[in-house]
Amino acid sequence: MPRMTYRANLLPQSTKRSISRLFHSSKPTPNLVSDSVNTNNNLDSPIIFPITRFRKTKKLVQISSIALLSLPAQSLTTMHMDINTQIPAYDKVMLQRTLTIAAVPGDSTYFATDGFQHGFGYDLVRGYADELEVSIDLKAYASDEAALRALQSGAVDMALTTASTQLRNELALPSINISCGYDSSLTNNGLNPKVSWAFRQSNDPLSQKASYFLCDSVKLDSTQNLAAFYNQKLLKDNYSQQHFQQTLIEKLPVYQTSFINQAKNYDHDWELLVAMGYQESHLNADAVSPTGVRGLMMLTNSTAKAMGVADRVDPMQSIGGGARYLEQMKSDFADVPKTDRIWFALAAYNMGPNAIKGIQQQLTANGIDDKNWANIYAYLAKNQASNSRYGQAMQYVSNIRSYLEIMKLQPA
Repeated sequence: MPRMTYRANLLPQSTKRSISRLFHSSKPTPNLVSDSVNTNNNLDSPIIFPITRFRKTKKLVQISSIALLSLPAQSLTTMHMDINTQIPAYDKVMLQRTLTIAAVPGDSTYFATDGFQHGFGYDLVRGYADELEVSIDLKAYASDEAALRALQSGAVDMALTTASTQLRNELALPSINISCGYDSSLTNNGLNPKVSWAFRQSNDPLSQKASYFLCDSVKLDSTQNLAAFYNQKLLKDNYSQQHFQQTLIEKLPVYQTSFINQAKNYDHDWELLVAMGYQESHLNADAVSPTGVRGLMMLTNSTAKAMGVADRVDPMQSIGGGARYLEQMKSDFADVPKTDRIWFALAAYNMGPNAIKGIQQQLTANGIDDKNWANIYAYLAKNQASNSRYGQAMQYVSNIRSYLEIMKLQPA
């Protein structure tokens, strides 16, 4: 069972007065599908995440033909709340400068075990909150139904779920499929095509803006790249699984204390260092590559010297050198939000920090957020044919993410 810990942070019961000037979109509004879910749950404790920013987006021509379509007619007359007196969620979000979401942990929504927080659906929500220039207050629920009922009650502003069609119809909450109809972009990467955002009202600017945000042509490309990064099919074949598990059983016990101690020295997650060691050398202290990198963490000679490593094949020194170098990479990207910083640091560990900073400069020159991992990954994907190092960096970071998730989900 996953080791999950959540900290309660319930919204206050009182609601603020509606602001006098309401947002009215000048663009035609795509209708939203009714979305819901199933379960029994008493876990309504949250995890808190910060974020920021909003730009206007163009709606795709195909929005009218994809499965965002209409809210069931009965929901217009059987809303659980009086829409004539209810404050629009958008107004509340902008007043409080916080987007409160209900979510259920999962490989297509978000991963939050042992303090390691990220995920496909969650990263997209972070992007939306960034556009709105608000922070995120994420509340974790044990089931989709519990998350959606929290949305119905007004305890949250939106819900991130993978609800079944049957359960969606039961609760009659409007929702947007994250893929905007391009389900294959998710299923090809082992992600759930039903992952969606649900709202209380289809005509609320919060849901309308979400439609434009998700279904913009540029955003769709970014979503597909993000789905590739969170590919759940990596390491799922029997050989890869067996080799990884066998290595952890046979080799990790020899080095585990060193990984734990060095992680403490540099405030790292020790299992992250293990995942890096497996990616680098399969935890082989005597490993040597054709390019001359050596040891368990496969340090170059110059990096080893810079990190004070005298003997690269000494496991303790190699792990210590790798931990110090990773800390340096994290420091080099200290201006990147913490939720994305580890991916930047890992890519820099593999390619060198100057290579990543060069990509950042390219993104900035094109008006693209250079501190968002999804944008870095998209750049690597787009240009990997002309630079093989880009493809290697993509694989490096994605594999380490997969190894780490596998370890986090194993029984303690």
